[in-house]
Amino acid sequence: MEIRNHQVRGLFASLRKIAAVGIASALAATTVAQKFEGLALTPPMGFNTWNTFESNISEELILDTAREMKANGMLEAGYEYIVLDDCWSLRERDPEGYLVPDPEKFPNGIKGLADKLHEMGFKMGIYSDAGKTTCAGYPGSQGHEYQDARTFASWGIDYLKYDWCATGTRDPIEAYTTMRDALYAAGRPIVFSICEWGTADPWLWGEDIGHLWRISGDIYDCWDCEQEWSRGFKVILDLYHDKKPSVVGNDGLGMYSGPDGWNDLDMLEVGNPGLTLAESRSHFTLWAMVASPLMAGNDMRIITPEIVDILTNKDVIAVNQDKDGVAAWRYRIVPDSYEIWIKPLNGGDWAVCVLNTADEAQEIHIEWERLERAIQGEFDVRDLWADKDLGDTHTDLTAEVGSHDVLMMRLTKK
Repeated sequence: MEIRNHQVRGLFASLRKIAAVGIASALAATTVAQKFEGLALTPPMGFNTWNTFESNISEELILDTAREMKANGMLEAGYEYIVLDDCWSLRERDPEGYLVPDPEKFPNGIKGLADKLHEMGFKMGIYSDAGKTTCAGYPGSQGHEYQDARTFASWGIDYLKYDWCATGTRDPIEAYTTMRDALYAAGRPIVFSICEWGTADPWLWGEDIGHLWRISGDIYDCWDCEQEWSRGFKVILDLYHDKKPSVVGNDGLGMYSGPDGWNDLDMLEVGNPGLTLAESRSHFTLWAMVASPLMAGNDMRIITPEIVDILTNKDVIAVNQDKDGVAAWRYRIVPDSYEIWIKPLNGGDWAVCVLNTADEAQEIHIEWERLERAIQGEFDVRDLWADKDLGDTHTDLTAEVGSHDVLMMRLTKK
């Protein structure tokens, strides 16, 4: 299991390039991609407006959010990007074809807002779409890629979320490559977020085009609900695991993720009303384990201390930001009971997460020797949420885990 989830990543990197875009395209992409390497060596962290605010956005909201994130410790914890999602522009471009920020929402323009965020220590992200219009019906970038890329660069944008609405029969590799090349031509290093929803297997081709790629439709603040376009976080987690890459014996998408190229399980719903506190903790923990970007999506102006504690837990964030960038995999599942996820860390440590999938609390028993197919050696065990030592792997572990909650541990090599 350990071999197939991280030692093969380099071997299959070339294969997936060839399968997706052909040998010539892959070689060309590799040459161009040198320009923006190193922008996302660990999963990006920040805030996005969509989950809570949708179209109800403004300069005042963004600045209030930034001030709160600075005051509550989130900026210090690593949440550096503040991303303005859909609905920020006017409904029409100007006569020269340029995007125009809505002057009522953004009286100082996007550049004025970006300058203020930069002064506060943040980086700014913005949203566009590979189609003629965005998902909310605002102007998309199709046919205006180079013009829009120059505009974003002139405004001081640091991150672009690029959606997939109103694209018709357009080929996603062509569409995202065109915008990538436009960003390169504009000259400002910008993290490129491929929001293609996973329909065209972007994990096969995304690494040479962007820095992260969505694997599914939109997330929703619930445990396991499914709506037309939205899914609860447990549904997305299962989708991530159950995808079957064209490698015999491999489970899940983790082998396609690593420094400068990340599976994106969508923005966080931590702290939003559809989740219990335990579910928020589980959601955050599993996103950290699978090395998904950590983009908060709650209202920072009314955030509770308990949610701040989840979002700023330095030990769990360290698992997500581990420089080796190896994603966790589901090592064991007991249906309707619990799952064990494991993740190798730099320096020989491991992260181990037990997720209680049942509707009641459970007593979990871990026999460490049963994990020896993957985790070999002697380790000290620490509970990262309770911030306490749990002994070592010489002794089996018994612990109670609440419904939809997690036991998150770091195993430190002796």
